[in-house]
Amino acid sequence: MKFIEHDLGGSTAVEIVSDEVVINAEQDVLDLMADIGYLYDSRKIILNREILNDEFFDLSSGMAGSVMQKFSNYRVQAAIIVDFNDAGKSLKAFIIECNRTGQVIFTADMNTALEALV
Repeated sequence: MKFIEHDLGGSTAVEIVSDEVVINAEQDVLDLMADIGYLYDSRKIILNREILNDEFFDLSSGMAGSVMQKFSNYRVQAAIIVDFNDAGKSLKAFIIECNRTGQVIFTADMNTALEALV
């Protein structure tokens, strides 16, 4: 796992990159938020689909809701880069609601993610 800093012109977003799943539980998100806050003094995180456990996208598991709540509680803004063209109706509704609030943004590409975090 590595961290990549993205300058947002006054703040920094930190992208988490890994070939392996990094987020398997709520505690993993808390650990990443703490690491990024401490190491980079940033409250903006970019997550790629590859680092999220498949359970995250199964809304019945409750994992996505719990993770979103952690971002909200700790006032950390996140962008999740993933293609949701094949997502079911419930997942699409969840994504629309998350994007509406702006705390966590789901997007298909890095440029849109960076624009949303500015």
